[in-house]
Amino acid sequence: MYERLRSLGFAFETKNHAEAILTVDFPDVASDLVEVLSEFHIAAKEIIGSGGGQAASTMRLRDALYSRGWPKHEFTVQTIVDGSEREAITHEIDHVLSADNGTLALEIEWNNKDPFFDRDLENFQRLHAQGAISLGILITRGPDMQARMADIVEWVICDAGINDVAELEAWGMKERTARQKKMLEERIGRNVSFARAFAESFVSDKYGMATTHWDKLMTRVSRGVGNPCPLLLIGLPVSVVADYSAATLEL
Repeated sequence: MYERLRSLGFAFETKNHAEAILTVDFPDVASDLVEVLSEFHIAAKEIIGSGGGQAASTMRLRDALYSRGWPKHEFTVQTIVDGSEREAITHEIDHVLSADNGTLALEIEWNNKDPFFDRDLENFQRLHAQGAISLGILITRGPDMQARMADIVEWVICDAGINDVAELEAWGMKERTARQKKMLEERIGRNVSFARAFAESFVSDKYGMATTHWDKLMTRVSRGVGNPCPLLLIGLPVSVVADYSAATLEL
């Protein structure tokens, strides 16, 4: 599993013996994940159109997991004292797989605010402490994808032949807010091309450093958020943006 993902460019980390748990107890699950991830692709234009967890690209990945037996599940942890319930806490996980050797929980954070990583990791930690899951899996944008987001958006705009805001909105982009227009105009005023100016302002606004991506995830994991739950962390590479990757490889 691990070498296959790395060969495809995925960022990949395991914590707290997760690699051994997957290899020994869940070998078939590991193979399924590799297959789902290696087949996952998005179009560059979807980078502009996609949002958080309900983006078309994200939903295709979710649907692939659902079809392989990873449904959404709500865990309920109850505290009962002398027969009376004192507390009940629920943890909703987007993808859960129950197997003979245990249960795996998986979350996809394509483009949320980065505190969602705290929520996910802390949920994994609580569920693991209760014996409800064996391992937690998080999928997010990898470091090379994050670094190339503005390049991808610029390529989309150039490929579509768009040269101003009016053409952008006629192409299907929603109307820019006054703040967004100001960001764009400031960059154009510095003699930056329209495509590059839009790409930089758009990515700063939508996929900036305060959103969910690999570096933000690793910062939390390095300071122990989620410990001691075993973790499998996966970063989507720029190569999953199929048309952009194919075009740039030809250059």
